[in-house]
Amino acid sequence: MDTDVRSQGQPNQIACQRNPSAVKINVHYFLPHLTHDQEVIEVHGCTAGECLRQLAVKFPEAKEWLFKDDTLTNLIDIYIKKGDFLPIDINSPVEDGDEIYIVMMISGG
Repeated sequence: MDTDVRSQGQPNQIACQRNPSAVKINVHYFLPHLTHDQEVIEVHGCTAGECLRQLAVKFPEAKEWLFKDDTLTNLIDIYIKKGDFLPIDINSPVEDGDEIYIVMMISGG
C-alpha cells in the first residue's frame, strides 16, 4: 500500500458496498481550536478520506489544515490504530470502531 498520502490524487469515487463505518478521529493536540476544543470527533465513512471530509463539513475552519485541492496538505499525516499505528492514505478503507489520528507535522531548528 502506498503510504505517502500527499502523492494521492483525486480519491476513488467508488460507492461503498456497505453501510458507512463509525470512526473516531483524534485531532492533534495543536489543532483542537479548529474543532471547537473537541479532541475526538465521531464520523461515518467507508474510507479515511470520506471521514476526513465529514470532519471538514462539521468544522469548516479545519478544512484548510486538512485539504488542498482534494489531497491532504503537507501539514499533516494520518494514521489508523489497528493494534499498531499504521500510516494510511485517503483511499484506505475504514471499519467500525477504527480510530484515525491526525498528526501535525512539526519542524524547526
